[in-house]
Amino acid sequence: MAAEKPVMIVGIDDSEHSFYALDRALEHFFVPHAPNFPFKLFVVYAKPSAASTAGFAGAGAAEVLPFLEADLRRVAAGVVDKAKQLIISKSVNDVTLEVIEGDARNVLCEAVEKHHASVLVLGSHGYGAIKRAVLGSVSDYCAHHAHCSVMIVKKPKTKH
Repeated sequence: MAAEKPVMIVGIDDSEHSFYALDRALEHFFVPHAPNFPFKLFVVYAKPSAASTAGFAGAGAAEVLPFLEADLRRVAAGVVDKAKQLIISKSVNDVTLEVIEGDARNVLCEAVEKHHASVLVLGSHGYGAIKRAVLGSVSDYCAHHAHCSVMIVKKPKTKH
């Protein structure tokens, strides 16, 4: 019986930074080893809940939530489709794409546990300290809380 491959999870969102991280993971860990990929790949998109996105409750909230939920589903479908296209363009197969509702920090750390991942790959938005403190950093949180190695991929800045 062949040993199971280690698991790699790539966390994506709708940013160019996460797709750069996915591209780098595919180029470095999958394309050179085709068709004997060294990892089982899971690509995970954390879809925010409509209620958390709205950030409000009260009169009118119930009427808005279905439209917001439909929009979030549309965005998720677009992100997954873009990821599929990139994966197919690199001739990588045997990839599982997951859309899980929740906060990205928790979703990714839980996916690591669920799949017994060896490595989690994330893109860096390149926020400064103040913006990171206000918005929170998914990669920083995962680097401290995920029970596996975390690779944070920073997209090089283009020089003008």
